[in-house]
Amino acid sequence: MLKVGVVGTGSISEFHIKPYLANEEVELVALCDLNGERLAEKGRIYGVGQLYTDYRELLKNTEIDAISICTWNNSHAEIAIAALESGKHVLVEKPLCMTVDEALAVEAAAKKSGKILQVGFVRRHGDNAGLLKRFIDDGDLGEIYYAKASCLRRLGNPGGWFSDQTKSGGGPLIDLGVHMIDICWYFMGKPRPVTVSGNSYSKLGNRSHIQNLSFYQAADYDPSLNDVEDLTNALIRFENGASLMVDVSFTLQAKKDELYVKLFGDKGGAEIEPELSIIGEKHDTILNMTPQIDSLTFDFEKAFYNEINHFVSCCIEGKESIAPVSDGVQVMKMLNAVYESARTGKEVVL
Repeated sequence: MLKVGVVGTGSISEFHIKPYLANEEVELVALCDLNGERLAEKGRIYGVGQLYTDYRELLKNTEIDAISICTWNNSHAEIAIAALESGKHVLVEKPLCMTVDEALAVEAAAKKSGKILQVGFVRRHGDNAGLLKRFIDDGDLGEIYYAKASCLRRLGNPGGWFSDQTKSGGGPLIDLGVHMIDICWYFMGKPRPVTVSGNSYSKLGNRSHIQNLSFYQAADYDPSLNDVEDLTNALIRFENGASLMVDVSFTLQAKKDELYVKLFGDKGGAEIEPELSIIGEKHDTILNMTPQIDSLTFDFEKAFYNEINHFVSCCIEGKESIAPVSDGVQVMKMLNAVYESARTGKEVVL
């Protein structure tokens, strides 16, 4: 039986807590949050008796085998390192942390501890992603040399800690772009990034004046606080010659929201957003193939169950996660390089 604690009980935590409670090999024994009132409420809702307002006290609990980190981005590295040093396995929400130096420190701590550190790249765990990966691994797309991804919100700055640079480390790039870049890079075979060129814009703010159109707002939403970008785009080149284009926004003067992920290989292509489609050739004819599966789209909740169950099995069986700390380091290098390129106006060589 794996005994687990969850650090941070904000909105994303329920997507960790519920799968833990549903897993017969897990006992959820502790919750931690700086907000004592919210902590007590979550403890009542989920029937968890051990409640901590200081993660250090939770880590002193020797019966806890593993933790999920669901806190602000600026605390990910600190908590992950402390947890690893205390002998606990760690699942940390994306992004791994805020800087490359932090990422390397977490990686070093994971190697030294011998414990599992899994990064919350939840889109890797979607059922549609798992199926597409089988096609890719079997060579059906051939060499994937180009990918493009877009996650554009016309109105969707969640505010709160998401729009506070000191807590988030950035705006749509580090919140949404981390998923877009990671899932493309993962399907492309995780080639080594060599150059990054990016642009970042802060033109519209959080557009809190807009009426008649609702959008998700963080629990601590404050329209007066916003120092993150509206839009970021990037071109990433890889050592094997492949390239990736990505753009993401919290707000944009666009007709509608847009989400797509497209992959192009020398034998076939694929789209996984907005829904899974595989493109190929047979008998001198181009085929657009639609797999007959329960859900062609990304099932957010199911993917979290898959992710948590995978983490649990890795902790119990000792096998490597499909989202290891080394991948978190590489993605952080790409994210930081995009911001650096946008800030300097120059291409960054990794």
